[in-house]
Amino acid sequence: MDDHIEASLEFIGTATTILRLGPFTVLTDPNFLHRGQRAYLGKGLWSRRRTEPHVQPDELPALDLVLLSHLHGDHFDRVARRSLDRTVPVLTTVRAARTLRRWGFRESRGLQTWQRDEVSSDEWTLRVTSAPGTHAPGPVRHLLPTVMGSVLELYRSGALVRRVYVTGDTLFRPWLRDVVERTGPLDTAVAHLGGTRILGLTVTMDAGQGADLVELLRPRETVPVHFDDYPVFRSPLQDFVDTWADRGLPGTLRTVTIGERIDLA
Repeated sequence: MDDHIEASLEFIGTATTILRLGPFTVLTDPNFLHRGQRAYLGKGLWSRRRTEPHVQPDELPALDLVLLSHLHGDHFDRVARRSLDRTVPVLTTVRAARTLRRWGFRESRGLQTWQRDEVSSDEWTLRVTSAPGTHAPGPVRHLLPTVMGSVLELYRSGALVRRVYVTGDTLFRPWLRDVVERTGPLDTAVAHLGGTRILGLTVTMDAGQGADLVELLRPRETVPVHFDDYPVFRSPLQDFVDTWADRGLPGTLRTVTIGERIDLA
């Protein structure tokens, strides 16, 4: 990999990050609610935000893409709906894209699992592949939005430079092995953790499930996000840090705080 090529992650809060990969700038799961405001989670459920996001939409850099794992109030909130640039393409699930287009985000593109989309600039291409995910166990998954992960592959003159996997809000499942079997080894995994519990059910990976995923996929580095912003998150970052040490997981653990920008491996 070329160390002189831009590759960084800036953590805004929750699952919201700014990924800079070569000449491309990507915003993930935009959540800009202020501390104390409520995020609507559907079915009459809500949760009050505990943290303050690092930036607001008018402070964002120029964007090439928005990646949205699913349409929940802590991933695409009313501030994003009101304030994001509606000309920027949004890559998301088919169901979410239909809703976003009704809201005026006409460049929203719905991807089926393993479907690809890409943007190009001169010799550079950023390819995004929709990866599978499940937001709840068993039949309960039908009560929650469909969810996708994303594999971002940066190419320069046709040669692969970097591969980044953003898990989305998924539980651990052994079939997530397909992420590396279909796309190849991962440089970075951005893991949505938190052990979110709704109506007594865990609907995002907790520390143990996150560790299982790292052992399964073996990325060069893992960057955890989505772990302490709402009361429904029950598995804090320290749980994952401790589990990582106890299990001697492969690769490097890169923790990041809100407002911090890190270079990727």
